[in-house]
Amino acid sequence: MYAVVTGSGIRQADEEAFWEQGNGICVLDEPQWEKLDAVRERFNIPYDESLIHFCKLENHAGYLYATLKIPPKQENDSSKSFRFYMWKEYLIFVDNAGTVCEQAENILQKKLRDRYTLGHFLYDFFAGLLGDDLLFLQELEREIAKIEEQVLRGCCPQFNIKVLGLKKKISKFYRYYMQLSDIGQELYDNEMGFFEKESLRRFDRLRDRALRLAGETQVLRDYTMQVQEVYQSEIGIRQNDVMKMLTVVTTIFLPLTLIAGWYGMNFAYMPELGMKYAYPVVIGISVLIIVLSLLVFKKKRYW
Repeated sequence: MYAVVTGSGIRQADEEAFWEQGNGICVLDEPQWEKLDAVRERFNIPYDESLIHFCKLENHAGYLYATLKIPPKQENDSSKSFRFYMWKEYLIFVDNAGTVCEQAENILQKKLRDRYTLGHFLYDFFAGLLGDDLLFLQELEREIAKIEEQVLRGCCPQFNIKVLGLKKKISKFYRYYMQLSDIGQELYDNEMGFFEKESLRRFDRLRDRALRLAGETQVLRDYTMQVQEVYQSEIGIRQNDVMKMLTVVTTIFLPLTLIAGWYGMNFAYMPELGMKYAYPVVIGISVLIIVLSLLVFKKKRYW
Protein backbone atom coordinates (compact mmCIF):
# COMPACT_ATOMS: atom_id res chain seq x y z
CA MET A 1 0.00 0.00 0.00
CA TYR A 2 1.34 3.41 -0.96
CA ALA A 3 0.55 6.95 0.10
CA VAL A 4 2.22 9.58 -2.06
CA VAL A 5 2.45 13.30 -1.34
CA THR A 6 3.83 15.89 -3.74
CA GLY A 7 4.98 19.44 -3.23
CA SER A 8 2.39 20.88 -5.61
CA GLY A 9 -0.22 20.95 -2.85
CA ILE A 10 -1.90 18.54 -0.50
CA ARG A 11 -5.36 17.53 -1.54
CA GLN A 12 -7.18 14.29 -1.93
CA ALA A 13 -7.16 12.89 -5.43
CA ASP A 14 -8.32 9.73 -7.08
CA GLU A 15 -5.79 7.20 -8.30
CA GLU A 16 -5.97 8.02 -12.01
CA ALA A 17 -5.66 11.75 -11.39
CA PHE A 18 -2.60 11.25 -9.26
CA TRP A 19 -0.73 8.99 -11.64
CA GLU A 20 -1.58 11.16 -14.63
CA GLN A 21 -0.91 14.55 -13.04
CA GLY A 22 1.41 13.75 -10.14
CA ASN A 23 -0.71 15.96 -7.94
CA GLY A 24 -2.05 15.71 -4.38
CA ILE A 25 -2.15 12.75 -2.05
CA CYS A 26 -3.28 9.36 -3.22
CA VAL A 27 -4.47 6.68 -0.81
CA LEU A 28 -4.47 3.34 -2.59
CA ASP A 29 -6.58 0.55 -1.10
CA GLU A 30 -6.18 -1.74 -4.10
CA PRO A 31 -3.19 -0.34 -5.98
CA GLN A 32 -2.42 -1.18 -9.56
CA TRP A 33 0.78 -3.13 -9.16
CA GLU A 34 2.22 -2.35 -12.58
CA LYS A 35 2.19 1.33 -11.67
CA LEU A 36 3.72 0.64 -8.28
CA ASP A 37 6.41 -1.44 -9.92
CA ALA A 38 7.25 1.52 -12.10
CA VAL A 39 7.54 3.74 -9.03
CA ARG A 40 9.75 1.15 -7.31
CA GLU A 41 12.05 1.06 -10.31
CA ARG A 42 12.16 4.85 -10.61
CA PHE A 43 12.98 5.47 -6.95
CA ASN A 44 14.79 2.18 -6.27
CA ILE A 45 12.38 1.14 -3.47
CA PRO A 46 13.06 -2.37 -2.10
CA TYR A 47 10.27 -4.89 -1.56
CA ASP A 48 11.46 -6.35 1.72
CA GLU A 49 9.65 -4.84 4.75
CA SER A 50 11.10 -7.25 7.32
CA LEU A 51 14.23 -5.17 7.87
CA ILE A 52 12.38 -2.47 9.82
CA HIS A 53 13.38 -2.95 13.45
CA PHE A 54 13.55 0.64 14.75
CA CYS A 55 13.03 4.30 13.84
CA LYS A 56 15.77 6.09 11.94
CA LEU A 57 16.31 8.78 9.31
CA GLU A 58 19.17 8.67 6.81
CA ASN A 59 20.44 11.30 4.40
CA HIS A 60 21.29 9.85 1.00
CA ALA A 61 22.33 11.43 -2.27
CA GLY A 62 19.38 13.66 -3.14
CA TYR A 63 16.77 12.09 -0.85
CA LEU A 64 15.87 11.17 2.72
CA TYR A 65 15.10 7.62 3.79
CA ALA A 66 13.35 6.75 7.05
CA THR A 67 12.01 3.62 8.73
CA LEU A 68 9.55 3.67 11.60
CA LYS A 69 8.44 0.91 13.94
CA ILE A 70 5.64 1.79 16.38
CA PRO A 71 5.35 -0.47 19.45
CA PRO A 72 1.90 -1.90 20.23
CA LYS A 73 -0.10 -0.14 22.92
CA GLN A 74 -2.45 -3.04 23.63
CA GLU A 75 -1.48 -6.60 24.51
CA ASN A 76 -3.28 -8.14 21.54
CA ASP A 77 -1.95 -5.61 19.02
CA SER A 78 1.17 -6.01 16.91
CA SER A 79 3.78 -3.40 16.11
CA LYS A 80 3.30 -1.21 13.05
CA SER A 81 6.18 -0.57 10.69
CA PHE A 82 6.55 1.45 7.51
CA ARG A 83 9.08 3.58 5.67
CA PHE A 84 9.16 6.73 3.61
CA TYR A 85 11.35 8.28 0.95
CA MET A 86 11.51 12.04 0.46
CA TRP A 87 12.83 14.13 -2.41
CA LYS A 88 12.45 17.84 -2.99
CA GLU A 89 8.98 17.44 -4.47
CA TYR A 90 7.95 13.92 -3.48
CA LEU A 91 7.21 12.14 -0.24
CA ILE A 92 6.46 8.44 -0.69
CA PHE A 93 5.34 6.16 2.13
CA VAL A 94 5.54 2.38 1.86
CA ASP A 95 3.16 0.78 4.32
CA ASN A 96 1.50 -2.63 4.46
CA ALA A 97 -0.51 -2.03 7.65
CA GLY A 98 -2.62 1.00 6.66
CA THR A 99 -1.15 3.30 9.31
CA VAL A 100 0.02 5.91 6.82
CA CYS A 101 -3.27 6.05 4.95
CA GLU A 102 -5.19 6.44 8.20
CA GLN A 103 -3.02 9.35 9.33
CA ALA A 104 -3.12 10.95 5.87
CA GLU A 105 -6.91 10.82 5.77
CA ASN A 106 -7.09 12.38 9.25
CA ILE A 107 -4.88 15.24 8.05
CA LEU A 108 -6.94 15.77 4.90
CA GLN A 109 -10.15 15.97 6.92
CA LYS A 110 -8.84 19.07 8.69
CA LYS A 111 -8.83 22.53 7.22
CA LEU A 112 -5.34 22.94 5.79
CA ARG A 113 -3.51 26.24 5.98
CA ASP A 114 -2.43 28.19 2.93
CA ARG A 115 0.85 27.24 1.28
CA TYR A 116 0.72 23.81 2.84
CA THR A 117 4.08 22.18 2.13
CA LEU A 118 5.62 18.74 2.44
CA GLY A 119 7.29 19.90 5.64
CA HIS A 120 3.89 20.80 7.11
CA PHE A 121 2.49 17.44 6.11
CA LEU A 122 5.44 15.55 7.57
CA TYR A 123 5.14 17.41 10.88
CA ASP A 124 1.37 16.84 11.04
CA PHE A 125 1.95 13.18 10.26
CA PHE A 126 4.38 12.68 13.15
CA ALA A 127 2.21 14.80 15.45
CA GLY A 128 -0.71 12.51 14.60
CA LEU A 129 1.35 9.46 15.54
CA LEU A 130 2.04 11.02 18.96
CA GLY A 131 -1.43 12.51 19.34
CA ASP A 132 -2.79 10.28 22.11
CA ASP A 133 0.48 9.00 23.55
CA LEU A 134 0.26 11.21 26.63
CA LEU A 135 -3.13 9.68 27.45
CA PHE A 136 -1.60 6.25 26.87
CA LEU A 137 1.19 7.00 29.34
CA GLN A 138 -1.37 8.25 31.87
CA GLU A 139 -3.23 4.97 31.49
CA LEU A 140 0.02 3.12 32.19
CA GLU A 141 0.50 5.25 35.30
CA ARG A 142 -3.00 4.36 36.53
CA GLU A 143 -2.24 0.69 35.94
CA ILE A 144 0.95 0.95 38.00
CA ALA A 145 -0.94 2.79 40.75
CA LYS A 146 -3.56 0.04 40.78
CA ILE A 147 -0.83 -2.58 41.25
CA GLU A 148 0.65 -0.50 44.06
CA GLU A 149 -2.71 -0.39 45.85
CA GLN A 150 -3.06 -4.16 45.49
CA VAL A 151 0.43 -4.61 46.97
CA LEU A 152 -0.42 -2.44 49.97
CA ARG A 153 -3.63 -4.41 50.51
CA GLY A 154 -1.65 -7.65 50.29
CA CYS A 155 -3.61 -9.08 47.35
CA CYS A 156 -1.59 -8.77 44.15
CA PRO A 157 -1.48 -12.11 42.28
CA GLN A 158 1.20 -12.57 39.61
CA PHE A 159 2.96 -9.37 40.67
CA ASN A 160 6.27 -10.19 39.00
CA ILE A 161 4.63 -11.06 35.68
CA LYS A 162 2.60 -7.83 35.65
CA VAL A 163 5.55 -5.63 36.56
CA LEU A 164 7.85 -7.35 34.07
CA GLY A 165 5.31 -6.75 31.28
CA LEU A 166 5.00 -3.08 32.22
CA LYS A 167 8.76 -2.60 32.36
CA LYS A 168 9.17 -4.14 28.90
CA LYS A 169 6.44 -1.93 27.44
CA ILE A 170 7.86 1.21 29.05
CA SER A 171 11.36 0.38 27.77
CA LYS A 172 10.05 -0.12 24.23
CA PHE A 173 8.29 3.23 24.22
CA TYR A 174 11.28 4.98 25.77
CA ARG A 175 13.45 3.78 22.90
CA TYR A 176 10.70 4.67 20.42
CA TYR A 177 10.44 8.25 21.68
CA MET A 178 14.20 8.72 21.78
CA GLN A 179 14.46 7.48 18.20
CA LEU A 180 11.69 9.87 17.15
CA SER A 181 13.56 12.72 18.83
CA ASP A 182 16.62 11.79 16.76
CA ILE A 183 14.47 11.88 13.62
CA GLY A 184 13.17 15.30 14.66
CA GLN A 185 16.74 16.48 15.13
CA GLU A 186 17.74 15.18 11.69
CA LEU A 187 14.79 16.94 10.08
CA TYR A 188 15.62 20.12 11.98
CA ASP A 189 19.23 20.00 10.80
CA ASN A 190 17.87 20.05 7.21
CA GLU A 191 21.11 18.90 5.58
CA MET A 192 19.37 18.40 2.22
CA GLY A 193 17.77 21.86 2.30
CA PHE A 194 14.28 20.45 1.68
CA PHE A 195 12.40 22.47 4.33
CA GLU A 196 11.64 26.14 4.94
CA LYS A 197 12.17 27.91 8.27
CA GLU A 198 8.58 27.44 9.45
CA SER A 199 8.85 23.68 9.02
CA LEU A 200 12.17 23.67 10.87
CA ARG A 201 10.52 25.32 13.87
CA ARG A 202 7.87 22.62 13.78
CA PHE A 203 10.47 19.86 13.66
CA ASP A 204 12.16 21.46 16.67
CA ARG A 205 8.83 21.22 18.53
CA LEU A 206 8.48 17.63 17.36
CA ARG A 207 11.88 16.77 18.81
CA ASP A 208 11.02 18.46 22.13
CA ARG A 209 7.68 16.68 22.26
CA ALA A 210 9.31 13.28 21.73
CA LEU A 211 11.87 14.10 24.44
CA ARG A 212 9.12 15.06 26.88
CA LEU A 213 7.33 11.79 26.20
CA ALA A 214 10.62 9.95 26.73
CA GLY A 215 10.95 11.80 30.04
CA GLU A 216 7.44 10.66 31.00
CA THR A 217 8.43 7.06 30.31
CA GLN A 218 11.47 7.53 32.54
CA VAL A 219 9.17 8.72 35.33
CA LEU A 220 6.97 5.65 34.81
CA ARG A 221 10.01 3.38 34.91
CA ASP A 222 11.11 4.94 38.20
CA TYR A 223 7.57 4.58 39.52
CA THR A 224 7.59 0.89 38.58
CA MET A 225 10.88 0.41 40.41
CA GLN A 226 9.39 2.11 43.48
CA VAL A 227 6.41 -0.26 43.38
CA GLN A 228 8.83 -3.19 43.24
CA GLU A 229 10.61 -1.81 46.28
CA VAL A 230 7.27 -1.44 48.08
CA TYR A 231 6.47 -5.05 47.20
CA GLN A 232 9.81 -6.24 48.58
CA SER A 233 9.24 -4.13 51.69
CA GLU A 234 5.80 -5.70 52.20
CA ILE A 235 7.31 -9.16 51.86
CA GLY A 236 9.96 -8.22 54.41
CA ILE A 237 7.31 -6.86 56.79
CA ARG A 238 5.25 -10.05 56.53
CA GLN A 239 8.36 -12.15 57.10
CA ASN A 240 9.22 -10.04 60.14
CA ASP A 241 5.69 -10.55 61.50
CA VAL A 242 6.06 -14.30 61.09
CA MET A 243 9.47 -14.29 62.76
CA LYS A 244 8.10 -12.13 65.59
CA MET A 245 5.28 -14.59 66.21
CA LEU A 246 7.69 -17.51 66.16
CA THR A 247 9.92 -15.66 68.63
CA VAL A 248 6.99 -15.03 70.97
CA VAL A 249 5.92 -18.68 70.85
CA THR A 250 9.49 -19.88 71.40
CA THR A 251 10.00 -17.51 74.33
CA ILE A 252 6.76 -18.64 76.02
CA PHE A 253 7.50 -22.34 75.67
CA LEU A 254 11.18 -22.09 76.64
CA PRO A 255 10.54 -22.07 80.44
CA LEU A 256 7.84 -24.73 80.00
CA THR A 257 10.36 -26.89 78.16
CA LEU A 258 12.80 -26.31 81.01
CA ILE A 259 10.24 -27.47 83.58
CA ALA A 260 9.34 -30.53 81.53
CA GLY A 261 13.00 -31.41 81.06
CA TRP A 262 13.80 -30.84 84.72
CA TYR A 263 11.10 -33.14 86.03
CA GLY A 264 11.77 -35.64 83.29
CA MET A 265 15.11 -36.54 84.85
CA ASN A 266 15.27 -40.09 86.23
CA PHE A 267 16.59 -39.45 89.74
CA ALA A 268 15.43 -41.78 92.52
CA TYR A 269 15.02 -39.07 95.18
CA MET A 270 12.94 -36.19 93.83
CA PRO A 271 10.67 -35.03 96.69
CA GLU A 272 8.15 -33.38 94.33
CA LEU A 273 7.32 -36.79 92.81
CA GLY A 274 5.85 -37.97 96.11
CA MET A 275 3.78 -34.84 96.83
CA LYS A 276 0.01 -35.22 96.44
CA TYR A 277 -0.53 -31.85 94.73
CA ALA A 278 2.74 -31.61 92.79
CA TYR A 279 1.11 -32.18 89.39
CA PRO A 280 -1.57 -29.42 89.66
CA VAL A 281 1.05 -27.07 91.15
CA VAL A 282 3.29 -27.57 88.12
CA ILE A 283 0.32 -26.94 85.84
CA GLY A 284 -0.50 -23.75 87.72
CA ILE A 285 3.11 -22.57 87.48
CA SER A 286 3.11 -23.26 83.73
CA VAL A 287 -0.13 -21.30 83.23
CA LEU A 288 1.26 -18.44 85.32
CA ILE A 289 4.41 -18.34 83.19
CA ILE A 290 2.31 -18.19 80.00
CA VAL A 291 0.11 -15.36 81.37
CA LEU A 292 3.07 -13.34 82.61
CA SER A 293 4.89 -13.78 79.30
CA LEU A 294 1.86 -12.61 77.32
CA LEU A 295 1.44 -9.58 79.59
CA VAL A 296 5.11 -8.65 79.16
CA PHE A 297 4.92 -9.02 75.36
CA LYS A 298 1.76 -6.93 75.22
CA LYS A 299 3.33 -4.21 77.37
CA LYS A 300 6.39 -4.19 75.10
CA ARG A 301 4.09 -4.16 72.04
CA TYR A 302 5.61 -7.26 70.54
CA TRP A 303 2.17 -8.40 69.37
